[in-house]
Amino acid sequence: MLGSVIFSQKNMNWPLIILVGSQILFSNGDLLARTFMRKYGFSVATFLSLWFAVYFTIRTTAMFGQLYVFTSVQLGKTMALFGAVSIVLSNVLGLLVLKEALSPASYAAVSLAVIAFVVLAFR
Repeated sequence: MLGSVIFSQKNMNWPLIILVGSQILFSNGDLLARTFMRKYGFSVATFLSLWFAVYFTIRTTAMFGQLYVFTSVQLGKTMALFGAVSIVLSNVLGLLVLKEALSPASYAAVSLAVIAFVVLAFR
């Protein structure tokens, strides 16, 4: 009940902003982990380093944002929006940061997946 009130057109801004911000933090943490785990490998020293503390802090902050959204919005809508935002961010970061380009058919499929998630979230 509370989720439907907060997710109305007027009050949708904060949960949506926090949702997108959380996903951005998660994605940045993933990029950080990918960079350093490739460089240093999976060892005890890796997990005791400064970069891991930063990574852990980023992920914990993102988790609190995610928990706020879970308590503010209906679960089905929340997960659909997390899915759509995650797909878009992953593809944008993959293309711009990692220089990983997909085929046009793959981008069309990604677009259809995002549209499906958005329809689920707002219907």
